[in-house]
Amino acid sequence: MGRYIIKGGNKLDGKVRINGAKNSCLPIMAASVLNGSLSKIIDVPHLKDVSVMIEILQYLGATVTRTEQMLHIDTTNVKNYEVPEYLMRRMRSSIFLMGPILGRFGKVRVSYPGGCDIGPRPVDLHLKGLRQLGANIVEEHGYIEAEASQLSGAEIHLDYPSVGATENLMMAAVLAKGTTVIQNSAKEPEIVDLQNFLNGMGARIRGAGTETIRIDGVTKLTSVEHTVIPDRIVAGTFLIAGAITGGRVVVQNVIKEHLDAVIAKLREAGCKIILGEDYIILEGINPIKSIDVIRTLPYPGFPTDLQAPMMALMTVSNGITVLTETVFENRFKHVDELRRMGANIKVNGNTAVIEGVKKLNGAFVEAKDLRAGAALILAGLTAEGTTIVEGAHSIERGYEQIEKKLKDIGADIVKVDKH
Repeated sequence: MGRYIIKGGNKLDGKVRINGAKNSCLPIMAASVLNGSLSKIIDVPHLKDVSVMIEILQYLGATVTRTEQMLHIDTTNVKNYEVPEYLMRRMRSSIFLMGPILGRFGKVRVSYPGGCDIGPRPVDLHLKGLRQLGANIVEEHGYIEAEASQLSGAEIHLDYPSVGATENLMMAAVLAKGTTVIQNSAKEPEIVDLQNFLNGMGARIRGAGTETIRIDGVTKLTSVEHTVIPDRIVAGTFLIAGAITGGRVVVQNVIKEHLDAVIAKLREAGCKIILGEDYIILEGINPIKSIDVIRTLPYPGFPTDLQAPMMALMTVSNGITVLTETVFENRFKHVDELRRMGANIKVNGNTAVIEGVKKLNGAFVEAKDLRAGAALILAGLTAEGTTIVEGAHSIERGYEQIEKKLKDIGADIVKVDKH
């Protein structure tokens, strides 16, 4: 357990390089089980969730070595098809292992996963799709067991464009017999990244990034080397950090198209944004303009993972913002903490009405989940006085050394570990 201590009021000014995307790394690491060979994955951030996935792969029998931002995963000797409960509970993304383990071994046993408590994220869509591929699934005593002597291609229509279900079914279908078509699939950039990784090892997938993904099953996969796409959520967080301090930040190693919805809203808020080949420059204004309406949606809409940071920005705007969360129902845990700092926010169901105030005041607050924690750090950057954000472990699940990167561009922030 640790905490961040922030003295607010400094304008951020400088360059920050964005690391590989957490939400790409985790399914890609899970997919390494499929080839029973070597996978070299480049630009992998040092995050708690990545560490847990490494532990899981090692438990299964993989050899994992790390050099700086690179992972070498050798799954030749993986023979275990069960992920123990104590590891599953530590990370939601562990459910990604169902598809690749089932695809390679014909059976898998996992417990229900853990992760941030941001509302129901049922695995029903994953299980329904795996059943359509021919898996026999039994759920009992908190465990899920799936078995299939040979998965077979199928036409699958997702009831909701779930990122996790889309990725799990893609991985399960790679070694299935015949062709699988996933309709109403999620379109997130991380799904395109997973497709590119799988195709790099010999899979035959096309359509990622659209509503329809087609997977032609293959019988053999080989070693692969892959560079992970930049983390669009981390990039968006640093852009908002520049905006909330009225500063100037250069965010490097980004794919600007992945941030279209965020850039549009920041421009609406009055920020000047310059787009380069692989960088974005943001120049903030003071006070920030209020944005009339923000609504989270699946990609390419405004990302739910940046809802909390954007709410923090709107707390110091010059007007009223109506923010609606449509993706997760329990994602306003930062509201009470922002109110402690003087924010004026009213919540009704999945909608928050934010009336901007001239300034926030430093306070003792707690990060209840990953993105809520990022929002509180951003609020602390602009608040008068000192803010203490408790719960560093939540934030470290998705941000690599956020305190160092903010300090390098002018923030007064330190992380203190508690023993």
